[in-house]
Order: sequence, then C-alpha cells, then structure tokens
Amino acid sequence: MVYITAGNYDEARVIGKALVEEHLAACANILENMKSLYFWENALQDDSEAVLIVKTQTRLIDKMTQRITALHSYDVPCVVALPIVGGNPEYIRWVCDETGGE
Repeated sequence: MVYITAGNYDEARVIGKALVEEHLAACANILENMKSLYFWENALQDDSEAVLIVKTQTRLIDKMTQRITALHSYDVPCVVALPIVGGNPEYIRWVCDETGGE
C-alpha cells in the first residue's frame, strides 16, 4: 500500500488514474481537503492537499514512484510505501491479479 499526497483533488485524480490504467496499482482512493503542516524552504507551510492511498505489489513500488514523480507538481512528492501484513485474501489476490499477477 502506498500513501501519496498531491496539491489538490485534480492532481490526485490524474495520478491515480494513470497508476490504475497502467496496472501499477489495482485501486486508488482519493481523500480531499486534508490539512498539512510542514516545513519547506525554512518556512512553516499550512496547506490543503489531497491524499492518494493506492494498493499495489512491492515489486512495482520503484516503477510507481518514478511514474508519480513524473506526473507530480511537487519538487519532492510524498510517496511512502507501507507493508500489508494481512487482510482479506480474496482482496489481496485481486490486487495481485490487477497488477500483473504474482
């Protein structure tokens, strides 16, 4: 599972759609209107962002990260992979099927 932030809903949708269409992700969930506080270029930022949560396989994370970086408006986009340690086996199988098996 990969957690990604985007500048807004439209950017998140473009990224999510590309990842699913290219079978780099089985599913992309978009959460709008997240508030983010962080330091960037020595200043505290207080921004609204959109969050993408995508389901994929570990073997695709590097390729996915490259694709996200190419599509993203940020200089340093947040792309963080989190392990899936369990869950509905049928859903996990579907994720694998949609992202090229294995």
